[in-house]
Order: sequence, then C-alpha cells, then structure tokens
Amino acid sequence: MKIQAAVTHGLAEEFKLEEVELNEPKANEVLVKIVASGVCHTDAVARDLGLSPFPAVLGHEGSGIVEKVGAGVTTIQAGDHVVLSFAYCGHCENCLTGHPTVCLNFNDLNFGGKMQDGTNRLHHGDQAVSTFFGQSSFGTFAVTNERNVVKVDPEVDLALLGPLGCGIQTGAGTVLNRFKPEFGSSIAIYGSGAVGLSAVMAAKIAGCINIIAVDIHDSRLELAKELGATHTLNGKNVDVVEEVKKITNGGTHYAVETTGVPPVVKQSIHALRPLGSCAIVGVTPEITFDVHNDIMAEGKTVMGVIEGDSIPQVFIPQLVDYYKRGMFPFDKLTKVYDFEQINEAFQESKDGTTIKPIVKIGK
Repeated sequence: MKIQAAVTHGLAEEFKLEEVELNEPKANEVLVKIVASGVCHTDAVARDLGLSPFPAVLGHEGSGIVEKVGAGVTTIQAGDHVVLSFAYCGHCENCLTGHPTVCLNFNDLNFGGKMQDGTNRLHHGDQAVSTFFGQSSFGTFAVTNERNVVKVDPEVDLALLGPLGCGIQTGAGTVLNRFKPEFGSSIAIYGSGAVGLSAVMAAKIAGCINIIAVDIHDSRLELAKELGATHTLNGKNVDVVEEVKKITNGGTHYAVETTGVPPVVKQSIHALRPLGSCAIVGVTPEITFDVHNDIMAEGKTVMGVIEGDSIPQVFIPQLVDYYKRGMFPFDKLTKVYDFEQINEAFQESKDGTTIKPIVKIGK
C-alpha cells in the first residue's frame, strides 16, 4: 500500500514527507494506522549519527488503531487502540526472564533497518527503506511485530499516548521497575526533560520523601515542582552535591541521571549516601572515575537502565491507569505539532522550547 512518511535520506538532513510503499503484514505482524508519534532524542541521534541505514523512516513512539493482523496474531485485533514500543526477540535468555529491554538481539531489531525475518517492509521505488525500532511511526501506517504492540484503554486520547512507548516509560520505569524505592526514601533526578520529569512523577507515586530535581532551566524546575519534586536545584547557581547532602542528611538513596553530561554524572554519584544506587539512562560519553573513592569505598551501585527495564505490555497500561487517576499527568510535558511541522518539532525539542513534542499524523 502507498503511505505518506517522513523520510530521512542522510546524516543530519531534514525530514521530507514522501510517498513510500508499505508491504502487507506477514505472520505475527500487525498493520497499524498511526494517529500520532512522540519525538524522542533517540530519533534525533539516529538521524544525525546514522544509527540505522539510510534512507529510513524513523519514529518509535507511535500510537494508533489496528487496521489488520497477520496470521498467528492472538493478542491484538483490528480496531484496538495501541501504543508501539521497542522491538525484542522474545526467545533469548533476557527476554525469557522478563528483561526484554536488554534483549540479546536488541540492536539488530531496533537499529538494523530490517524486520526480524531479515526483510524490509518499506520501499521507495526499487530502494529498500529502513524500519526503525521495528515500527517506523513517522508514517501514516506502520507494520510491526505483535511484540511491539501494546493494547491501551480506548477511553484515553490516543494521540497523547505514543511517548509512553519509550521516553516516558524510561524515566518512570527506572524508578518503579528497577529501583522500586522504599517508602520514605530519597531520590535525585538529574535533568528535567521528559525522561527526568517522568521519573519525578514516578517517585511521587512510590512515596519518596525527598524528590530532588536538578537542572539549569528554572522553567523546567518549576514544572518539576508542580509534578512532585520536593526540592529543586539549579546547577548553575549552587553546589549540587553539597545541597543534596544537606537536604537528605548525607545523600540520596537513589539517583536517576538523564543528561549524559560527564560532570553531572559525577555529581549524581557523589551525592549518593553510602550504599546508594545511581541509574544512568542518558547516552553518556567516556568518563574517568576514581572507582575506590567514588563507588567501592561506600558500597555504591552504578547501573545502566534501558527503557526503564519495562515489559511494555505490562507497564504501559499501568501508566495509562495512573494517568486516568490523576497520579501521572504526563500530558503537561507535551505539545502537539501537525505532521507537516515535524522538522519544527525536532528543532523545538533540541532548543528546549518543548519538552515532549508529539507529531499528529492521522485521525
């Protein structure tokens, strides 16, 4: 079938809305009419650094309505409202033990440009077009594996829900799935973008007594306070480690580091109390640590967390329920753009004008 898609043809090139060919879903695959897609930093990195082969249709926070299902699909049917999330194989050791975010085939399935059977579903004339995260949601339709698809409550605005598929479940899941903080414990979240603010809301749900948001933009810190932060620190104005230790009487039990900025990463670890844990969730360059003094001597844990260690089919419906109950107002992070404004959405995400852009694609 012919669809309209935002195609990226080369490194750092703007998206172009073009007609491309989308093949029918094969066995265990689903055809989804895309309503909207979140814009995530990973999309920008993929475009600017070439994480997937060009040309590509990016987008990995899709939401839409199921149009058709292929043979063998049992959990999804036509008409279902769905959110699309990351691809995973379903049969490696990590998938089978409840950790699909570290699927042993994760990189090939999400960044390799092809579906699990090694073929392409998207074409531009005679040229194959890469699929991203097994979905390519920057198009009017997408074909994706059943495992990528999460059925959601049809009473909730479907256009809003796409970002739950990646960025928002990353922040919230790091807190609720990986840390599972004890009631009354303390946490600091470094960076108040979509991932960090999702972690703030999750920490409030978990009952953390001190929820400290750290950023360099006062407007984002104000929003963090509105969403549940008990304290906010502007890293340009204060000694963050010193202030965190004052607030928490010695350091936080937990830290979520979303910025990937080396000095901030070090702050997040230095501001932990002994036996504290820090989750690194941002793309982070090489950093030098004094392992003995920074980590080992105080029994600290530094871990990487991908996609919030989530099982999307379990966690995303939970987040939707929290939203319905008024406990997880992630809509306060979003701004909606028309499909034709996709390049504007990426620019305003980059310059910080918008925390979480959503591109409206269909109805």
